[in-house]
Amino acid sequence: MIMSDYKVDILIVDDQKSICYSIERFLKAEGYSTISAQDVENGMEFLEKHEPGVVVMDIRMPGKTGLEALALIKKRHPHVQVIMMTAYSTTEQAIEAIKLGAYDYLIKPFENDELLGLIQNALKTRVLMEGVVTCNGLDDQYSTEKIIGKSSKMLSIFKQIGKVAPSDAPVLIMGESGTGKELIARAIYNHSKRADKRFLAVNCAAIPENLLESELFGYERGAFTGANFRKIGKFEQCHGGTVFLDEIGEMPFPTQSKILRVLQDGTFQRLGGNEMVNTDFRLISATNKKLDQLVEEKKFRQDLFYRIDTVTIRVPPLRERTEDITELATHFVRRYRRMLNKNIKGITKKTLDAFEQYYWPGNVRELESLIHKSVILCIREYLCIDCCVDLNLEQKTTINLSVDDAMDVLISSIFEKGAQADFQRLMLKFEKAVIKRTLKETGGNQVKAANALGISRNTLRKKSTN
Repeated sequence: MIMSDYKVDILIVDDQKSICYSIERFLKAEGYSTISAQDVENGMEFLEKHEPGVVVMDIRMPGKTGLEALALIKKRHPHVQVIMMTAYSTTEQAIEAIKLGAYDYLIKPFENDELLGLIQNALKTRVLMEGVVTCNGLDDQYSTEKIIGKSSKMLSIFKQIGKVAPSDAPVLIMGESGTGKELIARAIYNHSKRADKRFLAVNCAAIPENLLESELFGYERGAFTGANFRKIGKFEQCHGGTVFLDEIGEMPFPTQSKILRVLQDGTFQRLGGNEMVNTDFRLISATNKKLDQLVEEKKFRQDLFYRIDTVTIRVPPLRERTEDITELATHFVRRYRRMLNKNIKGITKKTLDAFEQYYWPGNVRELESLIHKSVILCIREYLCIDCCVDLNLEQKTTINLSVDDAMDVLISSIFEKGAQADFQRLMLKFEKAVIKRTLKETGGNQVKAANALGISRNTLRKKSTN
């Protein structure tokens, strides 16, 4: 059972009283506090009064449907996790429920253990969405970080964390720089069975190649010039705990083979030593590179890639989860106005609109840095565009540009980043991006998207899956 601060753990909404009774009886026996309602109106009233962590609700009910209630719940209480129930295994309503933000759905009749597993994971997800992850082991109130996000992509990540955290499986976190990969790693650690042991983070890109190996494995006295004492490495220090290797794609090739041996049999030797050292740690890795490409280029060991890639979590860039920008921005404003003792009440809508149009190449880290600087400079009650000195929105946002001008900006950006002029690859990537955006604009309707692009539905389906 998940310990919670909610007045009621679970709200059950179903027009069949016998189902409500049966579910309540089972969940109370498992130690959960529950309440039930036979229609949406009473269910919503109970939701406001009792603040449940999870709602278990039928899709089809007289009066307002479960889907209508779901849309209302996600609008008013986005962190409440909703599990939908349906008696129709082929229904499109179940698919619609997931699109509207349901945590998951169950097909009636279902096993009690199946419901219990979903509820346990949904409560973990709720905790993750509201919980605090402490960085660097500091207790200062300003050193805490929240995982912010209520978009479908972040919800999917929270679900993955809830599922993988209790195991000891290696996890590979992939995403661009600044997306919050270390926060995800710490969330996995905080919800794991090793949470009472050490968490050690090592940035493979920040440590010189000749020092990385000694940092990880340690060394004996006299192993090299200047080694005047024995040093215990990170793998040995973290026995029983969790090691986070950030930017593992930057790890030197010779070091990779030694990492592989530690992962395979849990033993290694310190530099300059003959003694075999045993260690037991969980490995979480992160990278902003495509490791499969590095494997093809013989820059990353294939066997190590398979070893660390047991579970992969892909963190989306900020531009792919614009729904979270407002929540992120207001979170950072609250943090820095308190830290800097500034009387700032919020952010103007015009500024937030501009944030959503901006590309954010530096992702969440860039947004936080911008808000920090802007709060320092702001002399008004509300943060406005004028305060955002580093964000030249008129030049960097392409939303008001013509198609030709926007293409010029895109192509210039590609070559500024040193991209190779691989025409076929660039065209395929651009084509897929246009199709993806059109599908998003049409709510996933393939017929409308195909008509908008002037192609057949079969062509659109083929190009979107290639």
